[in-house]
Amino acid sequence: MKEQRRNVLKKLTASLAGILGLGYAAQAGNDTSKTAFNVTTDQEIPLFSGAVKHGGFVFIAGKGAHFEGDIKAHTEHVLKELEKELKSAGSSMDKVVKVNVYLNDIKDYQAMNEVYRGRFGNKPPVRTTVGVGGGVPGNSLVEIDCIAIV
Repeated sequence: MKEQRRNVLKKLTASLAGILGLGYAAQAGNDTSKTAFNVTTDQEIPLFSGAVKHGGFVFIAGKGAHFEGDIKAHTEHVLKELEKELKSAGSSMDKVVKVNVYLNDIKDYQAMNEVYRGRFGNKPPVRTTVGVGGGVPGNSLVEIDCIAIV
């Protein structure tokens, strides 16, 4: 009985995903492999990966801009780095579903948005933006991470 309910729920979820145009949701549950890209190699035990593919999604680690410049230059650089990482993982900016933006100073919100706007196509992803109390690591004015469909 329990197994029958589980199968019905799986079918219902897959049907709803199909109706909503989320065909990737059904296949995501079947893929249990994990592929890591750009793993840190400067330590005996790696600290983190630049990207991980799992279950039909790619998770991109936070990217920062570690050079002198203003928020617009930093945002432009970070978005280009995200795009490169997405492409190397077999995805694209148009397939991004979730973005987190971390600002060194929340006062840079409007200027960051000027560069950010339109970079993810006509159907932008959901986004969270926060000002980081202690500052973004590495003296970047902005750090951005994302999750995308592969």
